Amino acid sequence: MVLRVGNASGFYGDRFDAVREMLTGGELDVLTGDYLAELTMLILGRDQLKDPVTGYAKTFLRQMEEGLGLAHERGVRIVANAGGLNPAGLADALRALAAKLGLPTRVAHVEGDRLPATDGVLAANAYLGGAGIAACLAAGADVVVTGRVTDAALVTGPAQWHFGWGPEEYDRLAGAVVAGHVLECGAQATGGNYAFFRDHDPEVLRRPGFPLAELHADGSAVITKHPGTGGLVDVGTVTAQLLYETAGARYPGPDVTARLDTVRLTQDGPDRVRIDGVRGEAPPPTLKVGLSRLGGFRNEVVFVLTGLDIEAKARLVRDQIEDALATSRPRDVRWELVRTDRPDAGTEETASALLRLVVRDPRPEAVGRALTGAAVELALASYPGFHVTAPPGRGAPYGVFATSYVPAADVPHTAVLPDGSRMAIHPQVRVRELEPVPEPDLPDPLPEGPARRVPLGRIAGARSGDKGGDANVGVWVRTEEEWRWLVHALTVDKLGELLPETAALPVTRHVLPHLRALNFTVAGILGEGVASQARFDPQAKALGEWLRSRELDVPARLL
Repeated sequence: MVLRVGNASGFYGDRFDAVREMLTGGELDVLTGDYLAELTMLILGRDQLKDPVTGYAKTFLRQMEEGLGLAHERGVRIVANAGGLNPAGLADALRALAAKLGLPTRVAHVEGDRLPATDGVLAANAYLGGAGIAACLAAGADVVVTGRVTDAALVTGPAQWHFGWGPEEYDRLAGAVVAGHVLECGAQATGGNYAFFRDHDPEVLRRPGFPLAELHADGSAVITKHPGTGGLVDVGTVTAQLLYETAGARYPGPDVTARLDTVRLTQDGPDRVRIDGVRGEAPPPTLKVGLSRLGGFRNEVVFVLTGLDIEAKARLVRDQIEDALATSRPRDVRWELVRTDRPDAGTEETASALLRLVVRDPRPEAVGRALTGAAVELALASYPGFHVTAPPGRGAPYGVFATSYVPAADVPHTAVLPDGSRMAIHPQVRVRELEPVPEPDLPDPLPEGPARRVPLGRIAGARSGDKGGDANVGVWVRTEEEWRWLVHALTVDKLGELLPETAALPVTRHVLPHLRALNFTVAGILGEGVASQARFDPQAKALGEWLRSRELDVPARLL
């Protein structure tokens, strides 16, 4: 008895026609869509300040203008977290759409994740599990929309409903969590953003299809995609996604804590990867809460420095701007010189470097006219060739994302069924406090021998991402010999050498032998989170690729 669960969205703004592709491309029982991220909650919060009836992902509603009919024809249930801050509002809009289309679509929603917000907080949302989704499906819902649930809950909920799993069937639930984590980011599991993309035909990766999981009653799953779609599914693409935005061996959630150090991946044929062996434990007693608030105001100017004397030009304009800002100096002033210039360049653009100035302050006036005027007034009074990439703006508010934790019993998790009745979803009775997993026994290191200095990416893949102000960098290799080298060579100290931005920050290394992977958590590198844009790469998407480009001594036998 297999449950086929597909994904058609990894974020708010993902490929619009993926819903149609997944509903028409092959067999499917449930179609999921993940529309929420930390930044999305802030965007939806700002939307709702302007119009209280909004606060949900409008794209999903437009996709359902065709998707409801296709799903009805094929008997596919739809589960999405597109409700954002207003799942009840989205459910009402879907019922109106179904009536307009003449479809007997039964809509349910899950609520209770939105908690009272304190001063300055736009939205406070607890991460719910899949039990509310399961209750809605059991009551006959064709479409279930939620607010903030864990990304994996979009899969654990349908699995609990379909297989009738009890709340303490931890291994089965953990298997569904792992499958859900692989699916949640859409095409990242089918060759998108893949470190080893050059090993494959470029035509295959031009338009990756979206993934689906064939779930089994024992909690195992096969990750695959619809026949004839682009992209690829292999152990590498699934490993990369498993490492994305995770941390230690224990991956906690409201339904179960999944042990990532027990996951085993096996190639099960072309574009098929089997996941099994996953062990689970009782979930922690608390739920994570995401807090989105306005952090202040921000402005930015990028000066273009062309030709000779780049460093001297940068010093001149920096001194001029600093003088102009002296009386109303913003709280945070950051300069970054990006040397994109080349000597004796054949085009003006390749002869130019970029000097980026970012200012932040609680006072809008400190980042508005004060900076704009200072930059504009230098147009004829600064370095030779003065110009900027765009006229400076007036400044804009920026967001901050933070997390806290509350007892699960304090969150009113509620399933609102298709007939309008309400069902309270009670938290797990058995819980287990999280604790670190002891580092496993390491394999013997490779014998000493000749080495060559090459980029780490010659043999290792990586994928990185953000969690609030922290970043994770997952690194994996494909053979046992490579693993014997990597696990001893890539220590926390070595990471600090290769990525100097991490050297002064708290870094934790997690060892996952079955995946031949190391997962590093770098605390605080993203400041106050993606919305604050404190870093050139605010979501740490390319941190792993920077690491892969760094050179170190690699045994010649591995090359």
